Amino acid sequence: KDYEDGALFSIKEIVNAEIFSDFLEMAEYLLNEGYKDPAAVITGGVLEQTLRKLCEKHNIPTDDNNQHKTADRINSDLYAKEAYSKLDLKQITAWLDLRNKAAHGKYNEYNKEQVESMLKGVKEFVHRFQ
Repeated sequence: KDYEDGALFSIKEIVNAEIFSDFLEMAEYLLNEGYKDPAAVITGGVLEQTLRKLCEKHNIPTDDNNQHKTADRINSDLYAKEAYSKLDLKQITAWLDLRNKAAHGKYNEYNKEQVESMLKGVKEFVHRFQ
């Protein structure tokens, strides 16, 4: 009855949470070892996957005409569906920008402290919305 009422996590959600946690631990390790760029990319990947999982929960398609939606578009769609607040929308936009800079070699456009902040925020976001 509790499971049917949505009071318990599904096995899939528990496994996903463990995988995301492992990747975030990997990002934290890399960051602590001085590798801010791969840490930003990994953290951004966890964020994007979390956004896609949230779309599933809110019945929001993650593709248009067999093309994957961008993470920015998914972020906007989730906000429009009131999955989270405008503050979350703006913070996620900033994190996605940082991740894109790291993924496209714009390493001088952000610093270690910003990646640390992103990692901390994404951990909290994943915990809140898993």
